[in-house]
Amino acid sequence: MKHAEHAEMSLAELADKMAGIDIAVLTTRMAGGQLAGRPMSNNGDVQYNGESFFFTYEDTHTVEDIERDSNVGLVYQGSPKLFVGSKFYVFVEGHARLIRDKATFKAHWTPDLDKWFEGGIDAPDIVMIQVKAEQIKFWDGMKHGTVQI
Repeated sequence: MKHAEHAEMSLAELADKMAGIDIAVLTTRMAGGQLAGRPMSNNGDVQYNGESFFFTYEDTHTVEDIERDSNVGLVYQGSPKLFVGSKFYVFVEGHARLIRDKATFKAHWTPDLDKWFEGGIDAPDIVMIQVKAEQIKFWDGMKHGTVQI
């Protein structure tokens, strides 16, 4: 059986490979210690630089989990259409921060968000989650490695 080989990749190279990947699974730790995962869209805000941004509502378990424990994980999977013949996966370990500043919302807002948050950046009880990567691992077909931040 052939083993995956170690590969090097810069953050810029990773960002190129991640371009167009919209959905990530955000993993948090619940009050009882269990892990909870939920798909999150970055709504086209995919110019990856080690930070990811997602919008949600204030009264969600996601927000409760992050307030209790800011250690989170993100999993991205590249589309087979983009990577013919191989799969591309990214796992981000990082810290989440909850942002409630409308000026920051505006910097990351896209028109697609209007269907989820009636009222745009002025929607009541909206919060943005920022995940800052501490370690990034990738699997690209038969190659794998860690991207230094």
